[in-house]
Amino acid sequence: MAQIVKRAYKYRFYPTPGQAEELARTFGCVRLVYNKALEERTRAYTMEGRRVSYVESSAALTEWKRSGDYDFLFEVSSVPLQQALRHLQAAFANFFAKRARYPTFKSRKKARASAEYTRSAFRWRDGTLTLAKMDTPLDIV
Repeated sequence: MAQIVKRAYKYRFYPTPGQAEELARTFGCVRLVYNKALEERTRAYTMEGRRVSYVESSAALTEWKRSGDYDFLFEVSSVPLQQALRHLQAAFANFFAKRARYPTFKSRKKARASAEYTRSAFRWRDGTLTLAKMDTPLDIV
């Protein structure tokens, strides 16, 4: 039986101004989706006494995109947005298992901006990294 070896690497890169703007937009959208999903889950539990699953959150993300109020979510890759919902699901799983406190909202000022790209959302070829919805590869050091 063949096993897939998963590895994670950290790199420093220097984006062009256009790439920096695209990354900042992605970070902001990830934060918005995480906070909006957390708000929806909290509201559903306090008002209705029901838990919201990852599947329901993912469907809500699709509705937010289609509503017209959040058209800018189409400009970034959907992979980091879905990953933010998975992180929120893990945070709630840890909370209910009494391994962590209740999830908190991500602040624009306090939280480190981050976005996680899974295997399908980036391309690594010949020492260059190209993220989803980016035209040119990042300059890696």
